[in-house]
Amino acid sequence: MSPLADRLGLPRRLPHLLIALAVLVTGMIAAPAAFAGDAKVRVMSYNVRLNADAPPKDWPSRLPLMKNVLRKHQPDLLGVQEALWQQMRDLDGALPEHDWIGMGRQGGTRDEFSAIFYRKDRFEVLDFDHFWLSDTPNVIGSKTWGNNITRMVTWAKFRDRRTGTAFYHVNTHFDHQSENARVKSAELILQRVRGFEAGTPVVMTGDFNAAAEKTQPYSVLTGQDAFVDTWKTADKRGPAYNTFGGWKPPVPGGDRIDWILTRGDVRTGWTEIDPYQKDGLYPSDHYPVVAHVTIGKNA
Repeated sequence: MSPLADRLGLPRRLPHLLIALAVLVTGMIAAPAAFAGDAKVRVMSYNVRLNADAPPKDWPSRLPLMKNVLRKHQPDLLGVQEALWQQMRDLDGALPEHDWIGMGRQGGTRDEFSAIFYRKDRFEVLDFDHFWLSDTPNVIGSKTWGNNITRMVTWAKFRDRRTGTAFYHVNTHFDHQSENARVKSAELILQRVRGFEAGTPVVMTGDFNAAAEKTQPYSVLTGQDAFVDTWKTADKRGPAYNTFGGWKPPVPGGDRIDWILTRGDVRTGWTEIDPYQKDGLYPSDHYPVVAHVTIGKNA
């Protein structure tokens, strides 16, 4: 594990395991060519579904398909939701060109992560933190808005080594039961983001458990002086589908509950929802959302 993960108090990976993982993924995920001045950033939001299902929907059965998706899109930034610690380890092994920032909802490695993976040769971490979606956001594991499950946010401030541009990436997973919790979560995130360094662009990924363009959390987050939805601002986009598939084929024009939002000087060239499956098995019960964005002065 990297020095960054060491600072989070996570166990070190043994050298022989690192070598084994490198051999395992060699040839599976090729890093994109790094052209000087190439400002495009490939952002992915993906609820990977925790490991709670019987075969063939169990995580070991789905992991090869997950690797196929990652190899296809080669995200520079990846916000994951629902990943348990073993899944984080597997994703770390599947993304050798990346490092990650995250913490379990109950602290340390406990419970689900809403982690951020980033391409380590391209992005320098300037700052990072976590907060919980509650009235006591600095209290690990806190929940106060009627939700039975703890919810949280992971964020990081990066500098793009290709362009010199600084920006923030925010990743989260809203509650699936309480509308009050979702609205309060949106309000808290917007308050926190407005406290970031003025003028610095923000990219946000997440499973918001709320339909885009139809719900109050979406209205809060895309209101005045807030975020814009990359699906709506993209120059080009793929077919419109629901993003929660429930292990089934996509529904054209269905509800998008997983979003990639941006704030500030960010332009979206392309976005898509990818309902990839193999032999009827999906990598997750959600489909990943991908956006190609240009951040900062290059936008």
